[in-house]
Amino acid sequence: MKPPVLRCRHVSKSYGKFTALEDLSLEVYEGEIFALLGPNGAGKSTLIHCITGLAKQSAGSIEVLGFDTVNDFRTTRRLVGLVPQEIVYDPFFTPLESLMIQMGLMGVEPNRERAESLLKTFALAEKKDAYTRTLSGGMKRRLLVAKSLVHEPRLLFLDEPTAGVDVELRRELWEEVEDLRAAGTTIVLTTHYIEEAEKLADRIGILHKGELLLVESRDSLLERHGGRSLEEIYLELIRRADGKHAA
Repeated sequence: MKPPVLRCRHVSKSYGKFTALEDLSLEVYEGEIFALLGPNGAGKSTLIHCITGLAKQSAGSIEVLGFDTVNDFRTTRRLVGLVPQEIVYDPFFTPLESLMIQMGLMGVEPNRERAESLLKTFALAEKKDAYTRTLSGGMKRRLLVAKSLVHEPRLLFLDEPTAGVDVELRRELWEEVEDLRAAGTTIVLTTHYIEEAEKLADRIGILHKGELLLVESRDSLLERHGGRSLEEIYLELIRRADGKHAA
């Protein structure tokens, strides 16, 4: 097993009396695609926010490539990239301008050649000088991925990256994710599309009510359950955790 890019030790996060994460320990290894599954409100985005510096854990420690996300936050924030669930953009900038600005925000010297290369990679070259507000929803989502890569992060978080996109674009994004991993980027993927995790992930984690129910390689998990689909396995684990009987 390669060394961990991400190490979470006994991480908890509370908002007042509500506990979003409870004593969570997890390692993600270099060059893998790790799928984090769970229902709405399971704590997936909270965990990502703690790792990327958008929130601070209430207890425990988080390291990215050996650097602590609290004590070495400037270093760790430059090591990670984040594609959020929400499509966020500035309507008055073009895709090219958006990438150049993002480079500056991430402490990277703005580089037009790299920006144009990213736009080409994500099939946005023809729209580089159009106002971002004129792009389709799928194009805006691809631009978010490009923005997350301007500083060449070692660890990339894709938080529901294909939510609301059509089947064709979803499969195009799958190919781009696999290309990123082939280029050496470690990826953590959250998704409600179980097919997506079954297609892409090397390992699967299932999070429910702030607790990790399972972490296992995709192949081992499917083999251990005798050919059942990942969706069936997922639903059974969630129902069992809720004290319900599987249908």
